[in-house]
This record gives sequence, C-alpha cells and structure tokens, in this order.
Amino acid sequence: MNKDRKLLIAGNWKMNKTVAEALDLVNGLKRELASVKEVDIVVCPPFTALESVSRAILDSNLRLGAQNMSEHNVGPYTGEIAAVMLKEFSVRYVILGHSERRQHQKETDDLIARKAAAAHAAALKPIICVGETLAERETNRTEQVLETQLRGSLAGLTREQMEETIIAYEPVWAIGTGRNATAEQAQAAHAFIRGLLARMFDAATARQVRIQYGGSVKPNNARELMEQPDVDGALVGGASLEVRSFSEIIKNSI
Repeated sequence: MNKDRKLLIAGNWKMNKTVAEALDLVNGLKRELASVKEVDIVVCPPFTALESVSRAILDSNLRLGAQNMSEHNVGPYTGEIAAVMLKEFSVRYVILGHSERRQHQKETDDLIARKAAAAHAAALKPIICVGETLAERETNRTEQVLETQLRGSLAGLTREQMEETIIAYEPVWAIGTGRNATAEQAQAAHAFIRGLLARMFDAATARQVRIQYGGSVKPNNARELMEQPDVDGALVGGASLEVRSFSEIIKNSI
C-alpha cells in the first residue's frame, strides 16, 4: 500500500434512506468510526438527506459527498442540482459518471467532463467513475474502454485539478452482482489507469491521484483489495447502507 496516498472510502447510498434512516446510519457510523484517522471517510446520501446529514456529521471525521450534480450553475434546468446548492450543505465530494447514470441517464464522457469542470470551479472534489461491462472484458477491451472514458471524462482538466480528482474504477459486471474483481484484476486495471494518467498529465500528477475500487466491496475482501499498490480506497454501494458492514470495510482496510 502506498502510504503517500491516504485511503478514501466512500459510501454511495444510491436511492436509499429517508432522512430518519440516514440519521440513524450516520449516527451509528460516528460511534463506530470515531477513532479512525487513517482513512478519509465519505458518505453520499440522496439529495433529500444532505442537509440533515451535514448537520449530524459536523463535528465528526465523516465527510459529505453528493451522488451527482449539474454541469450548469443556474438556470432553467428542471430537476437538476447545481454545485453552489451542494456547497450550502458543506458537500466536499461529488460522484460523477457512475455506471448507473451512464446506463440509465445516458450520460456521456463529454457531459461528465463538463460536470467535472463545474465541480472544480466550485472547489468540489469529483469522484469520476469508469469501468467496463462483462462483454467488454470478455472481448479483451477493458483497457480500450477505460482509456476512452478517461480521456473523454477528464478532458480540459489541469494538472492541479487532476490532483484533486478521484477516479473510481468500477467494473460494471461487479456492481450489485455479488461478483467482484479479484485483487489482481483490480490492481491491473488501477495500474493501467495510473499509467494512462501519467501519459495524459505527468508522472508526478499520476502518483498523487487516488484511484478507488468499486464493485461488490465487502468486509471480507476489503483488506486484500486495499493492499494492492495502486488501490487507494473504495466506492462502496450496498455494503455502505449498514453501520456494521461499512465500518468493518473501513477497519479492515487499515
């Protein structure tokens, strides 16, 4: 594990948790994780719970993330949320380009790049998701897909902005399926991503960027994944919805 890059473990709650349920969860996490200093811990509730969760974690080691945002700052965009609105609730991170949004909302690399630029303009740290489908992996196109997504989604970012950007490698075939990439498969993809970032920016920038693994992360596989040299954390889905499982993932990663 590279001690120069602090682990970042984020819980993506997706479309789960009412405000009351969200508060129960973060209050439990605060108790379980109060002494953890070795990991940056982020919770990403739905928009409706951001304000309440923000207040609840104010005096804790938990940080707040959002699951999406608009590329626009203001205007006639019904149903959208701007970066400035997220900042009101002390949001620090924002997930962009999750595979579910790429699939269901047809988000493109170009759109994600515009959102990333808007996030940086508001001093938010984007967590930009990339990953291949099972068909793409089985036809040996993983690296081609990752390169296309990264070059498109990171277009226009400066080196300084890239250092404040997190990449989440999430093999689509491992999200919510119970299947997860082996530690070796995860490391191979992460090493490829870091090498590509070195070519797109420079080696020093690539060394600074934290690359998370996402895809059926559980307490029993967290340690092996986090021990890989280029795996710098996790973007956790289902297992982040319970105090015990999310806490154990973090504790097992240290």
